[in-house]
Amino acid sequence: MLCIQNNSTDPYFNLAAEEFVLKNFKEDCFMLWRNRPSIIVGKHQNTLAEINIDYVRKEKIDVVRRLSGGGTVFHDLGNLNFTFIQNAKDEKNLVDFKKYTMPIVEVLQQMGVDAKFEGRNDIMVSGKKISGNAEHVFKNRVLHHGTLLFLSNLSDLSKALKVNPLKYQDKGVKSVRSRVTNIGEHLLQKITVDEFKNTILNYIINTNENAELYDYSKEDIIGINKLVEDKYSTWEWNFAYSPKYYFEKSAQTKKGSVEVQINVVKGIIESVKISGDFLREIDKQEIEDKLAGTRHQPDTIYKTLQEVLSDEKYNNDFLDDLVKAMF
Repeated sequence: MLCIQNNSTDPYFNLAAEEFVLKNFKEDCFMLWRNRPSIIVGKHQNTLAEINIDYVRKEKIDVVRRLSGGGTVFHDLGNLNFTFIQNAKDEKNLVDFKKYTMPIVEVLQQMGVDAKFEGRNDIMVSGKKISGNAEHVFKNRVLHHGTLLFLSNLSDLSKALKVNPLKYQDKGVKSVRSRVTNIGEHLLQKITVDEFKNTILNYIINTNENAELYDYSKEDIIGINKLVEDKYSTWEWNFAYSPKYYFEKSAQTKKGSVEVQINVVKGIIESVKISGDFLREIDKQEIEDKLAGTRHQPDTIYKTLQEVLSDEKYNNDFLDDLVKAMF
């Protein structure tokens, strides 16, 4: 087994690295890695329905779609992620969450944490979640990855993922919010994230025959960065890959109340209906016409509104309110 050493905290690079290793390596692999503050969305989710977009934009939090299914998670430097990528010996039982979480549970128990595998894919402590897990199968190889909340900022987690579920109607996979806790709060002896990481790494090395450390080669890094450029850093993957959805919202602006209904397919607005007595009919019609065929994306919508509502009747504060009403 290759125990890959990766000190990058770039979520685009780290998610791309998983896919690169899955599809280009032949060996069984294990990775431990961290991301700077970021939101990681499940493959089959509607990204905008999962995030608090105002908070995400204000705090400049990266939003990245991963290769596996499941729900949305928040990462920061207090969260440690683990990844197993292995060749399946039994192709009839490729998905096996317990198999890949048990080594982590065993490490935690040795550290005095009463960790248990519960439900379909969670590791829990005292009824609270410390780890969510997901899997993806490529040919005969299985990618299993999970979070490990160690000293994560749980307040930021809550703010970043807070969203009104009534605004979006779609067939995307919905996240299930759980009560969470940090592993660090359950340790008898306080340690750093790096010490926690080394403890897990040493356990994996000592319990797997022929385990060896591995650093990415120059060729690996070139391949991973190409995947970042072509896929993981793109709006098309992170947002437009979402299933088609219908969005509806009522909001208050500086000019009065407004109602918005939007139909979106592959991230592109198919149709939009805006209602608000303060808007001239000619302006409403032009907005609806110009937004059709554009990205359901704040910056794109703002530019379109600027083009239509350019006179003194509509100031920038109002435009900001109107953009917020569309998300």
